[in-house]
Order: sequence, then structure tokens, then C-alpha cells
Amino acid sequence: MDSALQTDRILIIDFGSQVTQLIARRIRESGVYCEIHPFQRVTTESVRAFRPRGVILSGGPASAHETEAPHAPEGLFTGDLGLPVLGICYGEQTMVQQMGGRVTTSDHQEFGRAVVDIIDNCALFQGVWSSGETHQVWMSHGDRVDVLPNGFRPVARTESAPFAAIANDDLKFYAVQFHPEVVHTPDGGKLLTNFTHNICGCRGTWTMSAFKDEAVQKIRDQVSDGRVICGLSGGVDSSVVAVLLHEAIGDQLQCVFVDHGLMRINEPDEVVRLFRDHFNIPLVHRDASTMFIDALEGVTDPEVKRKIIGKLFIDVFEEEAKNIGGAKFLAQGTLYPDVIESVSFTGGPSVTIKSHHNVGGLPERMNMNLVEPLRELFKDEVRALGRELNLPESFVGRHPFPGPGLAIRIPGEVTRDKLDTLRKADAIYLEEIRNAALYDAIWQAFVVLLPVQTVGVMGDARTFEHVCALRAVTSTDGMTADYYPYKHDFLGRTANRIINEVRGINRVVYDITSKPPGTIEWE
Repeated sequence: MDSALQTDRILIIDFGSQVTQLIARRIRESGVYCEIHPFQRVTTESVRAFRPRGVILSGGPASAHETEAPHAPEGLFTGDLGLPVLGICYGEQTMVQQMGGRVTTSDHQEFGRAVVDIIDNCALFQGVWSSGETHQVWMSHGDRVDVLPNGFRPVARTESAPFAAIANDDLKFYAVQFHPEVVHTPDGGKLLTNFTHNICGCRGTWTMSAFKDEAVQKIRDQVSDGRVICGLSGGVDSSVVAVLLHEAIGDQLQCVFVDHGLMRINEPDEVVRLFRDHFNIPLVHRDASTMFIDALEGVTDPEVKRKIIGKLFIDVFEEEAKNIGGAKFLAQGTLYPDVIESVSFTGGPSVTIKSHHNVGGLPERMNMNLVEPLRELFKDEVRALGRELNLPESFVGRHPFPGPGLAIRIPGEVTRDKLDTLRKADAIYLEEIRNAALYDAIWQAFVVLLPVQTVGVMGDARTFEHVCALRAVTSTDGMTADYYPYKHDFLGRTANRIINEVRGINRVVYDITSKPPGTIEWE
């Protein structure tokens, strides 16, 4: 977005670190807009066109001393741009190497927590760290800086990294071997804020309220008097897109809710009530549950399930869009991580994390232009925008729910009876979580109905019924996760309710697998 507020913005050049997104999150949390651009797409001219107040060079897996190592634009270091630069891990190493210093393979690698000795003061440390102190940081490197370029001085060191932090105050170039963006560097956020606010001069005026106003204007400029169709799933992303679009263009928006019959108890009614009745947004509710469930009959392979559901969704959505007629635009909830992950680090398709397309093939098939108002936001920012738009907290704060719905929480064949059983068990589980005030502490929680039946005893009679597994994880972004450490009395109470209140289940287990090696969902 090219706005007055975003003249205060930071460019992050990504060299392939797995935690580059955390840099952006930390900076945005301090009220400064930033974007991540892959190194192979960044030139001196593109930096100048972006007009940042400063540049951050991320970490990465390469070795800066190798011939084919990725580089930052030379204009950053020659004075052509005159911008402050902060190098992090590999970012420090390429800065040093490109400016005439030397990086070598270290005899002693550092991975994990480390302690740095502060040996001199600098603007990056101002008000946070002082000479003579020691502080915890997080390291992840196998190379080290051996010789500094002219004009640099060391400001922090560890036993194996004599140049754990370096500074060139005249040029406003700073670099650290550790990762300030991760929580394991407790003062890392303050160091990043020192760079963005004190060194680069950013004011911290980027707010979600400002983003909303700019997004509304941008939608109006793009759409003009055209009509927009939005596929509404009832999840956070599509809900926020729909309400934002409605605020921008009113009745030019037409939402289509394809009910595939694989949602949780009462969810379809809640979606219709919120958007049609509460927000007064034009909504087509297509109940296609019979079509979807019939198509899944006899299917057990999870990938086949996903493909069937995805294809049917596109077919039904396209059919409803044709019935509406006259729409020039298709809105979808693409988020910033989707945009970032769609870019291959090396430029080749084989290592792309995922090729993102929310409604695969629809714009091409329907000759429509895309409207993606959330493509600059992270998930937590989407929730903040939802609150800014007065969406109910029950929608804004809800746990992620997969597009294929309950179909991938029933390993094996999906049937109506299994769906009914799973819905009842899942509702009890979520109710107990809310009663225990744990919902907001958990990233995602759900029940899986296993393709296993076991013997039980109920009322002196033998039973032979299903096993269900409870799943609950903590996470910040869904990329990694750990199981939630419930107390045993919670698990016992929940299992007792499910077994007594849900006909067809006689045994409950709890999944304590982390991600990796497991995934959050079972299929």
C-alpha cells in the first residue's frame, strides 16, 4: 500500500531463514509496516522504488564465503541508497563479506541458547544493553566472522563468536550473529525497535485502524462500480474479507456460502445468521451436503477426499456465481504467509513450500479478477482487523478449521452416522474447554473419530463401539506445535461426558504428538 502512513516502512530481504516471518511480526507489533522480499528479486533499484527507511537482512542456510552464496544489492553498501542496515545471522555474514571483511567456517558451531558479553555501547543497544553486561540470545550458525570491514567495531561477543554484534555508527550499519526475532532472545524485540524507531526514524504509526481505512479505499479504487463475489466458509479469513468488502462497496458484494455438510454443530446456521441477519450482507446459502457426502461414499484415502471436496466446491461455487451473473471480481482470503510461501527460495519450483491458490483455477475459468485485501496481513493481524470491523469475538477468536471440514477428522470412510457422532463428541469437548477457560490458551482443539471399535461394558452389557481421540495443540503460527498439557481431571471429565452422552463411542484417548513429527490434523 502506498500511503502516507507507510512512508515509515522497513524492507526485509529474505535469505531463506525459517524464522524470517518472525522479524516482520516483531516489527509490525511495534507499529511499523514492513514487507519481506526474497533476495533474488531485490535490486538496488527495487529497494529505491520501495522507499524504506531501513533494510534488514535475514538469516539463511547458505555460507557467505562460498562462490555462489546469495548477496544483498551492492547499492546498500556503496552509499548509493544511504539507508540504515541491520544484518541478522547470515545477514551479518554477507554484509561483512560484501564490504571487504572475511567469514569462515567455525570450528565451534552455536545452536540454541547462548550468552553474549556486551563489550561496547552502540545505538542498537541504547537503553537495552550496556557495556560490561551479559545477556541471553539465541544462536543458529556454523560460520563466523573472522575479519571486520573498515569502519566496523565489535560491540558483543561469545566464546566462539568474537564478533557476535558489530557496529558502524557513521553508516548506521549494524549486525548481530544471533536471532533477535525469536522469543529465546528476551530483549530481541527491543533491539529491533531501537533499529526501526531510533536508528531509522520510524514513528510507529501503522495501526490496524489505519490499515482498515486504507484497505477500504484500495478496494473502492480497484472495484469501482463492479460486482464482487466472495466465497464464504465461515472461517476467520473469509469472514473478515466479507465484512471489509461490505464496508467498502455495500451491495456490490455478493457472498456465496457452500455448505458441504462437513461442518460442526450449528455452524451453517451461525454463518447465515451473522452475515445475512446481523451484517445484512447479501448471501446465497447453497446446501450441497447431500452431494458432498454421497460423493465421499466408500472413499478412504485422505488425499482423494480432499480432491473430491475441492473439486465439488469449485463446481458448486461456479454454478452459483453463474446464477448470480455479472460479477467481475472474485474475493478471497489470501494472507501474507501464503504470499511468502508461494515464493521459492532458490527460484525453482521443486523447493517451493506450497503453491497457494485459495480457490484453485476459478479466476481463470470464470474470467474474473482477484480481490485479496488481506494479502499483506499475518493471521493475528487478520483477527485484529476483525475486531476493528466489530466481528463477534466468537468468530474472530475461533480455532482454525480445515476446508475439508470433518471429513479429515474421520479416518476411513465418511458416513452420515459417523458425522453425527463426531459432531456431538466435538461439541462436548469444546464446551468443556470453554467451561475450563482454556479456549484462548489453545491454538486448535478437536475430536477425531477413529476407524477402530473396541469392547466395553456399559450397564452390565457388552459394547463394541468407536474410539475417539482428543487433540489440542499450542502454536503461534501452525508451522510447529506441541500438545496442550491438560490436567488429568479435565481429561477424565471430558471422556466421561462423551462416553455417557454420545451413542457409538465407548473409549476416549488423548493425542500427545507434537508437530513435527506429526501434523496437527490426522489426515
